[in-house]
Amino acid sequence: MASSIIFVTLALVAASVLAPVMGTDFMVGDDKGWTLNFDYQAWAAGKQFYVGDNLVFKYPEGAHDVLKVNGTGFQQCAAPAGTPALSTGNDVVPLLTPGRKWYICGISNHCATGNMKLVITVLPNTESPAPAEASAARGSIAPQCYTLIMAVFGVVAMVMV
Repeated sequence: MASSIIFVTLALVAASVLAPVMGTDFMVGDDKGWTLNFDYQAWAAGKQFYVGDNLVFKYPEGAHDVLKVNGTGFQQCAAPAGTPALSTGNDVVPLLTPGRKWYICGISNHCATGNMKLVITVLPNTESPAPAEASAARGSIAPQCYTLIMAVFGVVAMVMV
């Protein structure tokens, strides 16, 4: 019984401490997903993307794909030969570096005539949104790890007494 309580306590502490560090998953297009004739620029407007966040492209497998391109490829709706295509229908793109990121659908004319293109700016994770709690979530992982370690030792100490 005591080991179950310890495990649950540790799991809750770890989840609460580490979850903010993992970033945010952005479902591209929200409930519409990655589809034809959707305004992805309007969808992205007002959102702040940070290093550590993920873009999630959802679509019926085989209907679309996702290609990462540069600004020219975005404007021309064309990817260089050999550009790897994501095509599972549940593609997760980690945002690993700051800067502009461009994505298109490479199927048929989906980009050019179906508006399946997205451009975003990824901010360094040291820049924080306005709320104080979001600021702490984007900070250094070291204090959060120390908190987790102290929580583990505290639980162990309580069990041993």
